[in-house]
Amino acid sequence: MAKYSGKAVTVAKPINEIYHKISDLSTIQSRINELPEEAREKVREIRFENDRILANVPGVGEIAFAIVEKVEPSRLRMSAENSPVPFNIVVNLTEKAAMETEISTMLDIEIPAMLRPLVGGKLQQAADKFSEMFTNFFK
Repeated sequence: MAKYSGKAVTVAKPINEIYHKISDLSTIQSRINELPEEAREKVREIRFENDRILANVPGVGEIAFAIVEKVEPSRLRMSAENSPVPFNIVVNLTEKAAMETEISTMLDIEIPAMLRPLVGGKLQQAADKFSEMFTNFFK
C-alpha cells in the first residue's frame, strides 16, 4: 500500500464538534443542499449518507466510501467499495486548544510500485484537496 498524507489544516472549532459532524456524513449532504445551484452542480455526482459517501466516477461507475472505523474523537477511517483499486481514507483529529483542532488526512491505496511515479503526484494532490475541503466545510 502507498500512503499519501494531506497537509494538516487547523480549524477554529472544538474537536468533539468536528468529530460528530464528520462521523455522520449526512450533515455534509445538508450543507451541500444549502449551496447555490452553481456550486451544487459541481458536486452533483456526489451524495452523502449517514455512514458513506457515494460518487459517480466517469468510466468506473459508482464508488462508495464507507466508514469502517471510528475512534472518538480522534480518528475516522473510510474504505472504498466497488473501486477498481482498494484504498482507505483516514482522517485524524488533534486538539490544539479548546477551540482549535488540527485535521490531517491520509490516502492509503494499493497500487503497484511501477505505477506510483505516474499517479503519485495526483494522489498527493487529492490528499491535500481532501484536507482543504475540511477548512472550507468548517468556516
